Amino acid sequence: MDTCDFLPVSREDMVSRGWYWYDFLVVTGDAYVDHPSFGPAVISRVLEHEGYRVAVLAQPDWHSAEAFAAMGRPRYGVFIGAGNLDSMVAHYTAAKKRRSEDFYSPGKKAGLRPDRATIVYSNRAREAFPGLPVVIGGLEASLRRFAHYDYWDDAVRRSILSDSGADLLVYGMGERATCEIARRLKRKEPVSEIRDVRGTAFFAESKDACAFPDPVELPSYEDVRDERRFYADAAREEYEEHDPVRGRALIQREGDRCLIVNPPAAPLGTAELDAVAELPFTREYHPMYEPLGGVPAIEEVRFSVIHNRGCFGACNFCALAFHQGRVVTSRSHDSVAREVERMTHHPLWKGYVADVGGPTANFRRPACKNQLKHGLCRGRKCLAPEPCKNLDADESDYLRLLRRLRAIPGVKRVFVRSGIRYDYMLCDKNGDFFSELVRHHVSGQLKVAPEHCIDSVLDYMGKPHISAYEQFLERYARLNQRYGKEQYIVPYLMSSHPGSRLEDAVALAEYLCRTGRQPEQVQDFYPTPGTISTCMYYTGIDPFTMKSVYVPRTPHEKAMQRALLQWRRPENRRLVLEALHTAHREDLIGFGKHCLIRPERRIASKEKKEAAAPEPQKPKKRGKGWAKPKPKPQRGKRR
Repeated sequence: MDTCDFLPVSREDMVSRGWYWYDFLVVTGDAYVDHPSFGPAVISRVLEHEGYRVAVLAQPDWHSAEAFAAMGRPRYGVFIGAGNLDSMVAHYTAAKKRRSEDFYSPGKKAGLRPDRATIVYSNRAREAFPGLPVVIGGLEASLRRFAHYDYWDDAVRRSILSDSGADLLVYGMGERATCEIARRLKRKEPVSEIRDVRGTAFFAESKDACAFPDPVELPSYEDVRDERRFYADAAREEYEEHDPVRGRALIQREGDRCLIVNPPAAPLGTAELDAVAELPFTREYHPMYEPLGGVPAIEEVRFSVIHNRGCFGACNFCALAFHQGRVVTSRSHDSVAREVERMTHHPLWKGYVADVGGPTANFRRPACKNQLKHGLCRGRKCLAPEPCKNLDADESDYLRLLRRLRAIPGVKRVFVRSGIRYDYMLCDKNGDFFSELVRHHVSGQLKVAPEHCIDSVLDYMGKPHISAYEQFLERYARLNQRYGKEQYIVPYLMSSHPGSRLEDAVALAEYLCRTGRQPEQVQDFYPTPGTISTCMYYTGIDPFTMKSVYVPRTPHEKAMQRALLQWRRPENRRLVLEALHTAHREDLIGFGKHCLIRPERRIASKEKKEAAAPEPQKPKKRGKGWAKPKPKPQRGKRR
């Protein structure tokens, strides 16, 4: 693929296009992949569509400002994001160990972006372009827009807008806000006067700078840093006001100034989503990465389709609700079909659509008819712990979309691999989608996320109770039997979530043993910025009830909980034995069918064997020398 199909990444690229100036520089912590699954690529193409000249600076050398200045000074501003992941999550595991690979970098090479990339890049852009407007956005900035608990520092940090020194922060899916900011900067409006754009945040000397009526003042940075109940209060209000219909502006004081976070931007409608998805993406990584081994992150999404945005599932440990929002919007069938038809002409196409999904694959409409008019209900989830009585569960539109994609010439199979809400499926009285999912759209294994089996833990997670999962499993098994399919369920499970005691982890291991399941992968709870579960982890308080929550904190307890869910692995044996003794569940150590582990074998070590062996006969001292022991008489050999 020719480099001219991509946006310029160097001064040479610009000169080859006849550019001797450009409007905006987009900086990203990921390698440059021109695909609609990559946020920086979307923002770059949207700005290009608006008529601006856009250059992309991917994974620049951050040790000096030289790489930032290499393409010259942009006319209007710099947009900065850390990439598709928070840079700390990209670099570290839940155990805070450094990752050895980065799938968003060429050749999976780690270390090509800095820790806290948004902050570092912003400071370098300031050095390279003094006085030029700097706007930060993307997932990292979005989830850190308020004062937030940082797992890696084990402390409450200020808003990322403060540490980065940027002029504006764009949160959520930022197409609307980015285009509005770009238009105003082009009109020479000072960035300090851009104060009324939804989906943005900025600092001001006074809360009077807020352009929206009836703002909500949160506990200050100093309050949430010093008092955990204030942190829980702030987290609850941040979550409840994150609604494009009824949400209000939020103000959080920091020292002698105010962080003002405007209400969320309205989600893109169907026609707007179509327009964004059909921008001229190459759907490939830039050719400059070919000698380096390519960018592995493209493999999962190259032949995938995103058909929706938003998720009203709102699991407490998931960042989607705080980033994309809970209002679901979707693309048209025509737009999705055109995208798949274009895939069939790709040189690597083999006939399989890897996924037709999004945040939650089987959501294509708001949870109920009242959401678009009145917003989402305060203090209430749509699906957990039980589905709301007003839930409008209807998967017929999604089913029609899948049927249309299956009929496209050149398409052999269409799979659904991203998240399926099985509790929503159970609410759909029409079973056609469930049947056709089993018949046509499962590639041998269907991944779903029960996460746990103890209802009290599931309540803290914001997940449905285990009875819903068991009902789903029963129907799934019946349908596979009906259609003669041998397909399996791969459950996602989580250990050490707030509310999960050691005895709860033992109960989950018992459940898995009783149902004959041994999970290949278990996710230890990862306290990422901006989630309700992270608030519980830090404060020990459920922000919705303000009641205390047990939190497994020590690395050793977390390791025991994780080991219990994979109790058959030999390397986990010692931790599992310790966990069962600690929980006083020695009844699970034995030879019965219900037992998790066999008793410990007392096999003597080599040293013990040597200690137990009779000592060799010492020679007796006779006179001045040592006499050799008399040899034992040998029996005669049989001839």
